[in-house]
Amino acid sequence: MPSPSSRLLLRNARPGPGGPLRHVLIAGGRVVEVAAEPPPLDERDESVDVGGATLLPGLWDAHVHSAQWAQARRRIDLTSARSAREAVDLVAPPSGVSGASGVSGFTVGYGFRDGLWPDTPHKSLLQATAPGRPIVLVSNDLHTAWFSPAALAAIGRGDHPTGVLRERDCYDAMAEMPPPPRDELDRWVAEATTAAAARGVVGVLDFEFADNVTDWTRRVRSERVDVRVGCSIPLNRLEEAIGRGLRTGEPVAGSGGLLEIGPVKTFVDGSLNTRTAYCQDPYPGGDARGLLEMAPGELYGVMALAAGHGIDPAVHAIGDLAVDIALEAFERVGCPGRIEHAQLVRPEDFGRFARPGLIAGVQPAHAPDDRDVADLHWPGRTGRAFAYADLLAAGAVIELGSDAPVAPLDPWDGIASAVARTDDERPPWHPEQAIPLRVALAAAARGRAGVRPGDPADLVITEYDPAVLDGDGLRHMPILGTLLGGRWTHRRSI
Repeated sequence: MPSPSSRLLLRNARPGPGGPLRHVLIAGGRVVEVAAEPPPLDERDESVDVGGATLLPGLWDAHVHSAQWAQARRRIDLTSARSAREAVDLVAPPSGVSGASGVSGFTVGYGFRDGLWPDTPHKSLLQATAPGRPIVLVSNDLHTAWFSPAALAAIGRGDHPTGVLRERDCYDAMAEMPPPPRDELDRWVAEATTAAAARGVVGVLDFEFADNVTDWTRRVRSERVDVRVGCSIPLNRLEEAIGRGLRTGEPVAGSGGLLEIGPVKTFVDGSLNTRTAYCQDPYPGGDARGLLEMAPGELYGVMALAAGHGIDPAVHAIGDLAVDIALEAFERVGCPGRIEHAQLVRPEDFGRFARPGLIAGVQPAHAPDDRDVADLHWPGRTGRAFAYADLLAAGAVIELGSDAPVAPLDPWDGIASAVARTDDERPPWHPEQAIPLRVALAAAARGRAGVRPGDPADLVITEYDPAVLDGDGLRHMPILGTLLGGRWTHRRSI
């Protein structure tokens, strides 16, 4: 962090979209003045002319999986696969490809979406194409893992009938794979924070399935970490967290102000692409309504236990029945917290989000990514899918995230999708659910809507005024600089 005696003056900045030229003085990690005339400086101070660039509150990604994102950046990209056959072809050809994820002996691919595939993943397809090779393909939503016979044998599951593991089986199987060396993974995660800072990110809420408080405490002591981190608590560590006296929102000791305790994560259902989101109406072609991961009574008990010890719950709920169960739980327990995703909401449930302390953590980049899958599997209901305008109109508080690696850890991708409702040449999908740019920017900045004296000096400097850009321009916004507590974490051409 900057020396307590030094100050930074950003000259000729435009605070906020369409803002007038101002001079912004930063000291002690905070904004201390936003003035029409530059204040006097001394030789210890830094002065930077930003040339009329736009100054905004720094951006947060309110839903990431840090270690999985760091590994996905090194895995074989499967996003282009339009069938199981194509996915296999992407990982199988060069026989020497291995270790792309840092896992010795395994070939790991990431990013397939099988919701629209004409064929079915199966271990035999991997075996026929690459006999004897341990291959693991992970779906874009992280809810499915497709193992080859050799990979199944390596984790003691050689008798699995298909090699395609979903939901709880998927999570358990991935946990049984040999992890990368801890120091190497820590370095990858730290490098990912620097890449995030280059996109204007000053903080993330990490929902990794790990002891995040311990892992991030170690990282900030051994690596350069360029973002603040909310360290969530996996459900299987709730009692341990209670015993450690952890409370949501409190700083983590010894982290230099970079870490805070996050919520405890629980699951009600699965995902859309895996067809396990728990819905009121059955999926086409049968009577399956998805997967209920946790019975309502159990959810109420877990949430009450957490809330009674100062730990807010964060409830994963994607299908409309799952969202109803999550809302009912918050109403019964009466605690603050989060509902993560809320991708499909019944018309009568929007208004239930308008309760004090409840945040809807949403991921707008999923809407254009999943529009075709939603049209297929949620027919007649997509007008209330990814329905951010309706949530806001009902009084909900929303925060934007990516669910990285499900979408890139880049808030501009989410902001653009929230505003434009498309990410390709097609017309906007349900444009009535688009939200205004200023609302999207605030939702991507933990509610901060401007740059004011007294604010933390967690700031981003954009080359262009967001107000003059279309969706594609927002998605590719050039970032000139990012400040974290007044420290440069990214600086380009200024």
